[in-house]
Amino acid sequence: MFTSLIIEDEKPAARRLQRLLLKEGIAVPVLLHSVAEAVRWLQNNPEPDLIFLDIQLSDGLSFEIFEKVDITSAIIFTTAYDQYALKAFKLNSIDYLLKPIDTEELHHAIIQFKQRFKSQNTVSIDSQLLKSLLSDKKSYKKRFMVQIGQHLKMINVAQIECFFSENKATYAYVSDGKTALLDDSLERIAKTLDPELFFQVNRKCIIHIKAIKDIISYTNSRLQIKLTTFNQHEIIVSRERVKAFKNWLA
Repeated sequence: MFTSLIIEDEKPAARRLQRLLLKEGIAVPVLLHSVAEAVRWLQNNPEPDLIFLDIQLSDGLSFEIFEKVDITSAIIFTTAYDQYALKAFKLNSIDYLLKPIDTEELHHAIIQFKQRFKSQNTVSIDSQLLKSLLSDKKSYKKRFMVQIGQHLKMINVAQIECFFSENKATYAYVSDGKTALLDDSLERIAKTLDPELFFQVNRKCIIHIKAIKDIISYTNSRLQIKLTTFNQHEIIVSRERVKAFKNWLA
């Protein structure tokens, strides 16, 4: 049985992929969730036959792993950024899967991997070239489609003051005072937004930089954010994100 490694910061997605791979005859003995965790593991363990690798992890881009560890395993990237990633992967002979991962596409990718494994062709990773290509092609979410009653409506990202989660649902708050229910998780939405415009201040809220009206010192070295019109609940920058938040504003 082939062995594989999953490096994915969305734990439910990682566990689902692990179950799907087992059905394909590929064992996944360990799940890793960050660049730092992956580097430590790869430096101290034998390489697996195949690595499934998310592009954007909780502590940085996964390409940083290749700068610290020499990897000869076959690589299949998992990504939500279809608009910019495809050409980069094709040019570097690296397979990719778009999220959420489709079982048929996964099966096809595994067949390709097994064929490549038999011929002993390894993938050469040029991390600098990949970074350059991704930088050129990267495209962030520009609008969201939401359903209001029986109607579908487009909301431009520029109109959104913040995204927030409440009672296991995710919402976008628009500058006209309306709130729209979204189909995706806050974690997934965060990965589709331009990091120069949006910042996730805590586990339940992402704010737009242009919507910030005031920043107030808060208890336990935290910060309170006042937005232009949003007032449904307090927005607090968690203590562990205060430094990154200040750097984002600089």
